[in-house]
Amino acid sequence: MQFKHPEILYFLFLLVIPILVHLFQLRRFKKEYFTNVKLLKELSIQTRKSSTIKKWLLLATRLLLLTCLILAFAQPFFKAKDSESTGNEMVIILDNSFSMQAKGSKGELLKRAVQDLLENTPEKQRFSLVTNTETFWDTDIKSLQKDLQNLQYSSTPFQLDFLLTKIETKKHNIPLDIVVISDVVGVEQKEVQKLAERKSVYSLLPEAENKNNISIDKVSISQQLENFYEIKVDIAVYGKVDTEIPMSVYNGNNLIAKTSVKPDSDKKSITFTLPKKDFHGYVTIEDNSLTYDNHYYFSISKPEKSNVTVIGDAAKNQFLTRIYTADDFNFTNTELNTLNYNSLENQDAVVLNELKDIPQALGTTLKDFYAKGGNIVLIPSSENSVQNLNTFLGNFTGLKANAIQNQEKQITKIAFSHPLYQTVFEKKIDNFQYPKVNSAFTFNGNTAPVLSYADQSFFLGSVTNKIGNFYVFSSPINKTNSNFQNSPLIVPTFYNMAQNNQKTGISAYTIGENENLILDVLLSKDEVVTIANDASDFIPMQQILNNKIKLSFGDYPETSGNYSVLKNKENLKNISFNHARTESDLSQRNDNLFDSFTSADSVSTVFDDIHSARTGNEIWKYFIIATLLFLLLELLIQKFVK
Repeated sequence: MQFKHPEILYFLFLLVIPILVHLFQLRRFKKEYFTNVKLLKELSIQTRKSSTIKKWLLLATRLLLLTCLILAFAQPFFKAKDSESTGNEMVIILDNSFSMQAKGSKGELLKRAVQDLLENTPEKQRFSLVTNTETFWDTDIKSLQKDLQNLQYSSTPFQLDFLLTKIETKKHNIPLDIVVISDVVGVEQKEVQKLAERKSVYSLLPEAENKNNISIDKVSISQQLENFYEIKVDIAVYGKVDTEIPMSVYNGNNLIAKTSVKPDSDKKSITFTLPKKDFHGYVTIEDNSLTYDNHYYFSISKPEKSNVTVIGDAAKNQFLTRIYTADDFNFTNTELNTLNYNSLENQDAVVLNELKDIPQALGTTLKDFYAKGGNIVLIPSSENSVQNLNTFLGNFTGLKANAIQNQEKQITKIAFSHPLYQTVFEKKIDNFQYPKVNSAFTFNGNTAPVLSYADQSFFLGSVTNKIGNFYVFSSPINKTNSNFQNSPLIVPTFYNMAQNNQKTGISAYTIGENENLILDVLLSKDEVVTIANDASDFIPMQQILNNKIKLSFGDYPETSGNYSVLKNKENLKNISFNHARTESDLSQRNDNLFDSFTSADSVSTVFDDIHSARTGNEIWKYFIIATLLFLLLELLIQKFVK
């Protein structure tokens, strides 16, 4: 037992006073003489005995009364179980990722967590709040009320280790009570390790009642017809969904297509046919789960012809003139000695077809062209020196060529998932008549194989910088060395290598992946372009590249939707943004990682537990009660004891 005011205990010395009063009474008995004292003597003996007992009872009662009164004023208490943590600061980590859109027994998980905080956090409680995207240091619930009520879902995943590092930086060497409120979808063991170092951790882990979910993952053009696009919508199914799901396609606010989807497999693709004109809309589904992944926004601009220049011997270039027709391409066929270097910056693709020696100046020019989003196709010549090839390759990739080998090789593998062939094949083909080569270079280094030989080395490989592509063949493809020109692969391969997806494909960017867009536009020194829609706008990072501009989006915009690229009020291009589908799988809940921490079902439980563990058991009130009881006992003794 301890005392808040131990100095008051010195008053216990006052107990000496009643002892002295009772032991040394000033009252004396007066003797009276009677003729016959026989009976009086017997009565006197009995009276003296009763008086002595009464005095000792009163003394004991008064001593106990004064003792209890003094102890009560000293305020005794028993030490709290967790008294060492009394000075801890509180930090609440609140997960506002998209997975918290899921519905629990009382509604959406995030909204219910916010309501719990608003209703059960004491007004005088000071704390810090850390969400996936925002921080509020050393505040109280009243000051934070509007911010909590307006808290939006974030595309930023719940990264517990990152948030703990942020807290540690701000609250370094400060003892903390940490409260984690999250559905812990996607949380990994390594993220919790830093939390395990903390002594006082509480976990509130709300759980979704329905963990089934359907997500629209991607929209692509599967086929281009004369007057129509055939678009493919890829969906992912998590869990088991038995009912058919409505799916609709909107161009702006106009419904142009509708169907129903039976989600009978983990992955499913649905096709729609759209008129071959500008499209600026979205595809949507209706499911009873997460909502952020039910819309996929995309834009399709009116097709523009791609500019293609082929550098090489005119006779060897003839097969390319039949692929790059005037309907789809602005095609230029030129030999190296007549090449206009200045014209290359206006091209979308440049093909180097079996040049015997590649000038260093051309390599430097094409390096700049590649950095600005151009596509380059290298078809080596059997007369190329290894040194010359490697000097050229060094401008784009770490590949190193080795001496050509005069050995027949069969092409045996197609990378069906590569962007070149994603819209070419409806399914994987096994009985394909693959082409072959009579001689080929071998390469060291990493590249994405598009077509491969039986020994797993590549016939056609690719490298990308996200805005441009560099394609390299390992072998000359003239008819003397290869039958590739007679293969069905020749047309889609070269056709797609020359396409500028930003001119002919779907414009749909993923927020947070820092993707880039290059536009053909001239800007003055102080001009900027803006990305905007009816609800918001932002200015992206922009770099002027002669007659082009490179836009980098970073983590913007904050909201998915359809946007326009504006120069003043002129609409340069329609583009769309979507959130990454990182939160769609609700089955990735790892609540077992928090078994070693204190579990709570509400915020009030946390505060009650902290209060009870850190508040001493004050017992002064019991001494007050005892004082009153001894006072009452004294009165009873005075009245009834003779």
